[in-house]
Amino acid sequence: MPTPHDDIALRLRDAYTAGAVLPLRDGLEPTDADGAYAVQEINTRFWEAQGRRIVGRKAGLTAKAVQTQLGVDQPDFGVLFEDMRVADGGMLDPGKCLQPKAEAEIAFVLGADLPSPETTPDQVAAAVATVHAAIEIVDSRIADWKITFADTVADNGSSAFFALADQGLPLAGLDLEGAPMEMTINGEVVSTGIGAAALGNPLNAAAWLASTLAARGEPLKAGDILLAGALGPMVALKPDDRVEARIGGIGTCTFTYAKA
Repeated sequence: MPTPHDDIALRLRDAYTAGAVLPLRDGLEPTDADGAYAVQEINTRFWEAQGRRIVGRKAGLTAKAVQTQLGVDQPDFGVLFEDMRVADGGMLDPGKCLQPKAEAEIAFVLGADLPSPETTPDQVAAAVATVHAAIEIVDSRIADWKITFADTVADNGSSAFFALADQGLPLAGLDLEGAPMEMTINGEVVSTGIGAAALGNPLNAAAWLASTLAARGEPLKAGDILLAGALGPMVALKPDDRVEARIGGIGTCTFTYAKA
């Protein structure tokens, strides 16, 4: 017998192809974290059964201003699947998105597991294999981005695609907190920020993510990709846009929002 959470999960899956749906107020209160993650989990297991492979996680709502806007006091997370990855310098078909926006981030690739529900930033640092400039292409299956905390969590953290710079760097010696970010579209600067935008330091966001997932019995593993949260405002995409994220001292990542 389908539960209300099953019904919401199906509604969100259908929205990927049928178009955005109304906010999920009929089944999820705006701050219902448990219910929202239950919906996300239903769809994650469904997609895994369809053959999609999890390659990591994303942290969202890592900026205090956005948390305040949505009435919450913590970040959220979503699942990264292998088929969400866009090659650095590659193309993303606009036909695969509904209402996408791009945001520049710092990403980590892990070289060791993070099994503790009390993971510290130092433990994350010790587990990081490489640090990369990244772009997350967020999208919402909720019409007009009229989201609450529960809407975005249920909708897999409003995720869609991501691009990672091919060249990663070892963490030692990098200034993550002070790293300046500049994102351009077609050569025009559209977003700026700094590493500290992600909970004060991207390692803090990664530690929150690692601890939260370990407490849920789904700890991060060696090889996983972690997107640590936006470093500046997200920007809506239009077909043929060429997006480039430059993160000082870390690297550059690009993709073009166009059909190959």
